[in-house]
Amino acid sequence: MAENKTTRTGNSVEEFLASVPEPRQSDAREVDALLTGVTGLPAALWGPSILGYGQRHLVYDSGRELDWFEIGFSPRKASTTLYLTEGFDGYDELLGRLGKHSTGKSCLYIKRLDDVDRDVLKELATRSVSHLRGS
Repeated sequence: MAENKTTRTGNSVEEFLASVPEPRQSDAREVDALLTGVTGLPAALWGPSILGYGQRHLVYDSGRELDWFEIGFSPRKASTTLYLTEGFDGYDELLGRLGKHSTGKSCLYIKRLDDVDRDVLKELATRSVSHLRGS
């Protein structure tokens, strides 16, 4: 079975954030503070460019196993990508109030943080983490 390419590293979160060009860096620092507040955990660097908070062990029906974060994000060139827990079922009302964004299976894409309502973004993150933690 192939190894997961995206694993938790010991690399410096601060050095990574400092390497992100503006204006994406300012957005990344704000999202980092938001997710640290929501999870109560500091970020760790997963692979070369994902900040993850917490850790969980996943076992798929196929038998594949991997360690992954509870919630995370990556300040990509085109957008900031947030990795939520279990997709967006039941999030229609929040997504409708969020502002300008797009979604993938469990990814939320935001071009600029100023395009979204920060309180709604915090609620999405909080619900995602609460769903995972069963609280």
